[in-house]
Amino acid sequence: MPRNVNDIIKGLSPALRKKVEARAAVLIAEEMTLRELRRARKLSQERVAKELGIGQEGVSKIEKRADLMISTLRKTVEAMGGSLALVAQFPDSEPVILSGIAEDSSEKSTARRTASVGA
Repeated sequence: MPRNVNDIIKGLSPALRKKVEARAAVLIAEEMTLRELRRARKLSQERVAKELGIGQEGVSKIEKRADLMISTLRKTVEAMGGSLALVAQFPDSEPVILSGIAEDSSEKSTARRTASVGA
């Protein structure tokens, strides 16, 4: 009789099952769409929409888009309780976190004022 992965997992010890589930969660978390991220955070489109000050259909449209403005992506991630960081990766060096790109205008102006005060 053929067995599926759920049957195999059910047959594991609780400790091993927990280990497999933790590893699966790590692998899943490495790459997600906005919709998958929202669902993983156990948030409804309505709740995210309320945080963004838009309608639920607006969140649906954002989740379906393949090309978003960085500011829209940042606001959406923040509405889910997170923060956005952009990382540039090159084959010959360590990843570089890009600064100033994913910040809103108030954060940029605060950073400029702080920098100019210290100069």
